[in-house]
Amino acid sequence: MERGLLWLPLLAVFIGLAWAGWHEFQKVQAYEAWATGFDRSKYDIRSMLGQRGDDLTWGRPTRQGPIDLTTLSLQQVTTLRLEVNGEVVPADQASPTGKSVELALATTSGETYRIPFTDSDLARRWEKALHQSLQALKSASA
Repeated sequence: MERGLLWLPLLAVFIGLAWAGWHEFQKVQAYEAWATGFDRSKYDIRSMLGQRGDDLTWGRPTRQGPIDLTTLSLQQVTTLRLEVNGEVVPADQASPTGKSVELALATTSGETYRIPFTDSDLARRWEKALHQSLQALKSASA
């Protein structure tokens, strides 16, 4: 009897982990359905991000799909920078580390949008790709 009671907390942990895994799987499935219309996209537990042409769309992942969606045209972006723990990371720094990794987009209207990331390497790759897209837009309009 006592041994059975010792296994009970382990069973509860296993059920909790199975539920969390199923919950995350459903969020990934919703992301995959959402991301089909984008040229490039990313998913992590903090945000979903997609780029289609000059437009960026991001929001928070849920099991039903993304919520709090924001769409921004790259033509409105004046400054793009990677921030870790609220401080700007120079472009030559290889792998920034910190708790809060965000891609900050400043617009012509003075607003600043922040797209959260969990992986700093992925954030750096997105920063480089968006810089290339911005350069292509500037050279096309000139």
